[in-house]
Amino acid sequence: MKGLAIQILTGRWFMFFASILIMSTAGATYMFGIYSDDIKRTLGYDQTTLNLISFFKDLGANVGVLTGLLNEVTPPWFILLIGAILNFFGYFMIWLAVTKRISKPQVWHMCLYICVGANSLVFANTGSVVTCVKNFPESRGVVLGILKGYIGLSGAIITQLYHAFYGEDTKELILMIGWLPAVVSFAFLRTIRIMKVTRQTNELKVLYNFLYISLGLATFLMVVIIINKLSGFTQSEFGGSVAVMLVLLLLPIIVVVLEEKKLWTEKQVALNNPSPVNIVTEESSIDSSEIKDEESDKEKEEEERERVKTASCWTTMFNPPERGDDYTILQALFSIDMLILFLATICGVGGTLTAIDNLGQIGSSFGYPKRSVSTFVSLVSIWNYYGRVVSGVVSEIFLIKYKFPRPLMLTMVLLLSCAGYLLIAFNVPGGLYLASVIIGFCCGAQWPLLLAIISEIFGLKYYATLYNFGAVATPIGSYLLKVWVAGYLYDVEANKQNKASGNTSRDGEDLNCIGTSCFKLSFIIITAITLFGVLVSMVLVVRTKKFYKSDIKKKFREKARAAEMEMAAPVRARSTTAEEDKDDVKAN
Repeated sequence: MKGLAIQILTGRWFMFFASILIMSTAGATYMFGIYSDDIKRTLGYDQTTLNLISFFKDLGANVGVLTGLLNEVTPPWFILLIGAILNFFGYFMIWLAVTKRISKPQVWHMCLYICVGANSLVFANTGSVVTCVKNFPESRGVVLGILKGYIGLSGAIITQLYHAFYGEDTKELILMIGWLPAVVSFAFLRTIRIMKVTRQTNELKVLYNFLYISLGLATFLMVVIIINKLSGFTQSEFGGSVAVMLVLLLLPIIVVVLEEKKLWTEKQVALNNPSPVNIVTEESSIDSSEIKDEESDKEKEEEERERVKTASCWTTMFNPPERGDDYTILQALFSIDMLILFLATICGVGGTLTAIDNLGQIGSSFGYPKRSVSTFVSLVSIWNYYGRVVSGVVSEIFLIKYKFPRPLMLTMVLLLSCAGYLLIAFNVPGGLYLASVIIGFCCGAQWPLLLAIISEIFGLKYYATLYNFGAVATPIGSYLLKVWVAGYLYDVEANKQNKASGNTSRDGEDLNCIGTSCFKLSFIIITAITLFGVLVSMVLVVRTKKFYKSDIKKKFREKARAAEMEMAAPVRARSTTAEEDKDDVKAN
């Protein structure tokens, strides 16, 4: 039993389970709409200033190039440790400011605090998601979909927890999103690590079991939100729903135990009664021509490595390898494909984040009750999860079965998001609920697609750095659309309404806008920019069409097979020794 316990705690599947728990508390950046009114009202900000703070939240949550570079030379546990410290410090300082336990901070202080707190998401992503992609390279789409899905779901998870513990006190929510993710990351510091990849025939099936459980959790949370909307929950009723939620959140441990027990049993059988028949059969099926081809490929790889070592990275940055091979960092950053992805992300994710972070003000302007704002954020969180899971899993299935290119699916997601923006722009009755669903789905769906595309086109060697560089486009789009479009036009309209009513105060508490006109022009502009992103994304579809029609996972299968043969060698050796011992016994 001791050997089985060690197998469970050190196996790939427990590592994946630990990553799920880290991700399920890491999405605090999507909850800004719940507590943004507390910041605005307590500190007396106008909408432009609030959106400026929101921009720094997005900046921190997405600028992680240095984190990626740090990950290249340090183990994942170190990345997670830094992230936990940053998370607690940033949100704890915001809580102190909002609860007036410290003197009123300047605007740049608040921008710094939220940037530091949100930057912890980059460390969590880099430490756990990147590690899991490297540990499951053949199933990266499903892995990204599941883990990114739990990030999307984390907003609804934390919302349920805060309602159970604090009722309607949104200020205490800020404190919770400070300590909870930090505690979870600390708990699994040594669990998340790069492991030797071995091919497992039922790997995809096991991942689907994790997926089914997460779908059950998301469905349960959706039911809770609907019931709460219709009848309203007491704090004790929220406590009951949280108990069920925690059971569903921890349920994947059963999958982990069953799978690791199966692997442990197979290992014990192989050690106690080694049978090299299957291995010999596999080797015997390899003809001499295949061996020669493999040797030739290895020689070419050695020559290429030597060429790269002798050549300066600056001289090769405009001479990239074929798509799918390992690009250097500079080769990827200066490639046209990365530029297209970067521009499409600015247009796509920037628009969805503008809508999500302004949900509180949009709901107030359109006359929705305060309780509905919490409902909007929860809907966004759950459909953010569905978007991430669907785009990750469906794009993987379509890619394997039909060679359906991921960039085309990204284009379709961008086009769908425009429907959500138009619902907000024209304030369709009850349309904000549907808009929350569409925008949450599209915001979530873009991430697994973007990150999978980066890994497939530019390789996994420098994936941690390139992963974080691709995310840098998000705060750029967020700043342009939130601060200079939504925030500026909201304040212009609010000033008009104040002057019309005879109120000339510029106090942030009084500068509020009521009606459809507050966000109409903003979201028409955002729709137009997103349509431009659709056109840009189509360029990448055309450029990568031939690449996605090829077998892009061939080299990962070959690496897994090589690792499998390497691990099988000691078993063959022990088997040979055992047979020799038996022969000696018979001879004696």
